[in-house]
Amino acid sequence: MSAHLPAITLVTGAASGIGAAIVGALVREGGRVVAIDRDERALAALSAQRSISVFPADVRDPAALVAIVEQVERELGAIDGLVHAAGVLPLGAICDAPESALRDALAVNVEGLWSIARALAPRMIRRARGAIVTISSNAGATPRVGMGAYCASKAAATMLTRCLALELAPHGIRCNVVSPGSTDTPMLRRMLDGASPSELVRGRPDAFKLGIPLGRVAAPEDVAQVALFLLSERARHVTLQDVRVDGGATF
Repeated sequence: MSAHLPAITLVTGAASGIGAAIVGALVREGGRVVAIDRDERALAALSAQRSISVFPADVRDPAALVAIVEQVERELGAIDGLVHAAGVLPLGAICDAPESALRDALAVNVEGLWSIARALAPRMIRRARGAIVTISSNAGATPRVGMGAYCASKAAATMLTRCLALELAPHGIRCNVVSPGSTDTPMLRRMLDGASPSELVRGRPDAFKLGIPLGRVAAPEDVAQVALFLLSERARHVTLQDVRVDGGATF
């Protein structure tokens, strides 16, 4: 295991997309991963790896998260790393979206973070060590047409993480945000609904959306590597930061 990374890292939204890429990167570095996702079938594929402990759970269930943290620390040891990668992307204009759109986005993207942080941070405080990374979005700081609920929830998740960072800094615990742009995940492909990713690279002036200066959509591994750096001791003096991984799409 890399001496620079936590021995055990808990990852929410671990079964696909960016979360799965982070799990894979941690395992390649020799770390142990506690993988949480509500997709039991996708989690099953991870369970074959001995260094991954899988827990089917919904981050909207605070009691389930507390129980998982208690079980892992009782049976495996201290969880010194946390990545909240679980997320949902409701689409639709604010005036046309279903009433549930904002509630759903806040429940997973923000309340899920609130719950898992409250389950784990007190234990990190007692140990005076730990690193927390939230996978947010560049949409948390840049308005998007048809994505009001998502943008609002990611803005909230970003600020919640930074406030948590201030509260935990005196205990030696670092909290940072990774804000990807367009990334080749199942979530993005559902949003595109068959359209070409090249449109994202070119940009859409009619939707007030810039293109991607680096000329490509990110791979999940691009985001995972930044998350690993922020988890690691190489980032020991980095906290309260929001790192954009979007090829220059927002600035």
